[in-house]
Amino acid sequence: MRADAQRNYERILAAAVAEVARTGADASLEKIARDAGVGSATLHRHFPSRRDLLEAIFHDRVDNLCAQARELAAAAKPGEALADWLRALAVYSATNRGLAASLLALAREPAPPAMNSCEVQLHEAGGRLLRSAQDAGAVRPQVAIDDLLTVVNAISLATEDGATAARLVTLAIEGINP
Repeated sequence: MRADAQRNYERILAAAVAEVARTGADASLEKIARDAGVGSATLHRHFPSRRDLLEAIFHDRVDNLCAQARELAAAAKPGEALADWLRALAVYSATNRGLAASLLALAREPAPPAMNSCEVQLHEAGGRLLRSAQDAGAVRPQVAIDDLLTVVNAISLATEDGATAARLVTLAIEGINP
């Protein structure tokens, strides 16, 4: 990328991060372009679709969550590792306004996600933890990663508060029985 194109990319991404944090995943692309000091065509040259822009915004954060899943798998009992990761995902999603909504929006798109998309990365990381927990007898065999991600996403959307999200995920995992 030429130096001026790289600067434009970085300015667009910074403006998008701020606007999505402020207004959510449906942020105005025109406002993002304006805040970045570029035209709409420049924004679309770098990010042909909203999905591309959202993926760029959340990619590093999702990479960190996937790395955390690998660390937990090596360090904790399988059931505890899955529960800890689901809580971390809920806190992350709840406190990074727009992440939960954008993942929900991306999941509803008719086009299949790219292999390196945030959605696929989270699905694979959580799926590995879930399979280990199921193999250890810590989770029922009929539980699917899609179910768990839906629960975490719903909690994150409802709270937008990390501590509350973690508490509610714990409640969902442990149930209401003493």
